[in-house]
Amino acid sequence: MKKDAKIDTKKMEKEIDKLVKKLTLDEKLSMIHGATLFKSGAVERLGIPAVSTSDGPMGVRAEFMNDRWIPSGNNDDMVSYLPSNSALASTWNTQLAHDMGHVLGAEARGRGKDMILAPGINIKRDPKCGRNFEYMSEDPKLTATLAVPFVQGVQENDVAACVKHFAANGQETDRLMVDEEIDDRTLYEIYLPAFKAAVQEGGAYSVMGAYNKINGSHCCESKDLLDLVLRHEWGYDGVVISDWGGVHNSKEAAECSMDLEMSVFPDFENYKFANPLKELIQKGEVSEERVNAKVRNILRMMYRLKMIGKQKDSRKAGAYNAPEHREAILRTAEESMILLKNEKGALPLDKKKIKKLVVIGRNAAKIHSDGGGSAEIKALYEICPLMGLKMYLGGNVQVEYVKGYHVPDKPKTFEQNWQATSLDDLADSDVGQAVRDEAHEQENHRKGEEQRLAQIEKEKAEVHEKNKKLFAQAVEAAQDADAVIFVGGLNHDLDSEGFDRSNMKLPYEQDIIIEELLKVRPDMIVTLIGGSPVEMPWRNKAQTILWSYYAGMETGNAFARVIFGEVNPSGKLAETFPARYEDCATGQNGQFGKWGSIRLEEGLYYGYRHFDRQRIAPAFCFGHGLSYTDFEYSGLSMKAEKGRNVKLTFTVKNTGKRAGAEIAQVYIAPIAARTNRPVKELKAYAKVELAAGKSGKVSLTLNQQDFAYFDEHLHEFITDAGDYEILVGASCEDIRLRGIATLA
Repeated sequence: MKKDAKIDTKKMEKEIDKLVKKLTLDEKLSMIHGATLFKSGAVERLGIPAVSTSDGPMGVRAEFMNDRWIPSGNNDDMVSYLPSNSALASTWNTQLAHDMGHVLGAEARGRGKDMILAPGINIKRDPKCGRNFEYMSEDPKLTATLAVPFVQGVQENDVAACVKHFAANGQETDRLMVDEEIDDRTLYEIYLPAFKAAVQEGGAYSVMGAYNKINGSHCCESKDLLDLVLRHEWGYDGVVISDWGGVHNSKEAAECSMDLEMSVFPDFENYKFANPLKELIQKGEVSEERVNAKVRNILRMMYRLKMIGKQKDSRKAGAYNAPEHREAILRTAEESMILLKNEKGALPLDKKKIKKLVVIGRNAAKIHSDGGGSAEIKALYEICPLMGLKMYLGGNVQVEYVKGYHVPDKPKTFEQNWQATSLDDLADSDVGQAVRDEAHEQENHRKGEEQRLAQIEKEKAEVHEKNKKLFAQAVEAAQDADAVIFVGGLNHDLDSEGFDRSNMKLPYEQDIIIEELLKVRPDMIVTLIGGSPVEMPWRNKAQTILWSYYAGMETGNAFARVIFGEVNPSGKLAETFPARYEDCATGQNGQFGKWGSIRLEEGLYYGYRHFDRQRIAPAFCFGHGLSYTDFEYSGLSMKAEKGRNVKLTFTVKNTGKRAGAEIAQVYIAPIAARTNRPVKELKAYAKVELAAGKSGKVSLTLNQQDFAYFDEHLHEFITDAGDYEILVGASCEDIRLRGIATLA
């Protein structure tokens, strides 16, 4: 793990040992489990404070009561609403990753938090995962390169980043108990690299264990994952905290490197690391030294955060809702938007030529900050696309808004809060039990599914009936406008923690209204907002498609600035958009969303690796994204350096009439590989900003690890000598330059 050069490590460890010796067993136990829903126990007599935590990845969450999942009700906890991690990843901009981490850390510290439960860096294995909007990418390299600066940005504020969920947390169905069978090669090449980078390069002070099992062991109780990989192989000495309710067995969790147990129940003294662990220690079944090790890790984090020790008075105060935070959020939102299609150059629009603009679709006026599970934010404000357009155009343009399609109202109440669902799930699971009653759980699941499906059918009938009128209104309004913008997509009724999407289709009959509108307005600009890919059966008929993930409080301003050309779009897809769900690896093998256990039988071959191998054309490929200008690539040269590193240089030229930014991507394709390897894999990239007509030289280095694969028999990464094709392009399919690198 990366060390803090400002801290005298030897002196810190001596002080930690002194404190541990002074602590009683009860005091130690109080430090390693929740004393409120979001805080650990404090030891006031020794000046050891509680660790105050908060969700989440898109901003610091509202305050809750100490022992109930009910908001405190004050209005002093409104914060900046950040772009989702999926939006951030679409920028392919490491500086913005740092900036967003810094904003999140400053706001967490400003709210008095010690640990912010972010970033979410799980790999996007399946597009239906309900929590994909919280994660960055399907690619481990891209995720790792963005996670590192994000973590560093957070921790500049004397707040611990908590990277989550360790590891392979890829579905919400049966999320508390699902057992994932993963081979070591897939685990080490796909699901672990971003976490390794976050702790070794980013220096993350904390890691959150996942709910799921891997190969039969709960992640929060896994010696293989927490002891062998995290502590031994990676040298990690930070804090491992459980996901809320992720610890199931006191003895197993105590005997591995799980440090701090949190849960969703208010019976804090009955937590697995509270009275149950004390009884095991008194019986001699668990050594007190196990607890001492956990306490040392927590105290070490406290020293690094200046919570204790002589540097306590110099701890940063942080700030929330600062104007500079909103400016950084706007820049990130602007760079996150992805122009998927612009066939006839309809974008950017010229506001001087528009007297009447018709905006159609509920997402034009929808607020997204207050949903999604633990990512929900009590935002200071959120500018929706419709508001952004009106603010940008002013009063000289008539902006007419038409709903376009019906979305059933779901009033937000405590009963519908995701924590309430988690309580039900835990009550029906095997928490604290030796054997899982699968028959009972399956029956409960069946009944729950019947109720959910019945509700869905009821809502479909409601949507269909109301859409008849809304569709007619939309088609009529579109016919005499100077320009028409459709704003549809998903929302947090579908993108949410706690459940997965049932399919990859647009909800609320949007495909029907888009088709109808394109008949009368083939020039209609289709814009979609969502957390993960959707099928677009009408995409060949649409001339222009703009995609936005949940882009934060400044979404509307960024939207308007991109639409009208104040900003040249530069975002690119950090995940594959399949033409249909059945084309995905998991869509073909059926190993997603299953109850009980799943086998990741696709191994390395998911996302673009799968589409390459099966030669299936996606709707929009990994790395795709257009600009209002054009870029030309030339002059690839490569030079092998010591240690099997390969230095490559090439030139990117902006051949258009607008300034813009291009994301040049470098893929490695083994030639005559000695083992099974993907067709190509992303290994480097650079975002290059260029004025019109200007060129820029790009220099990147591929190191030995970039050419390596994990050998399960040797249990290490190895690099084979031989030839490798180096592919440089604008996406994984748009390859502009090729060369051969030979490793000795």
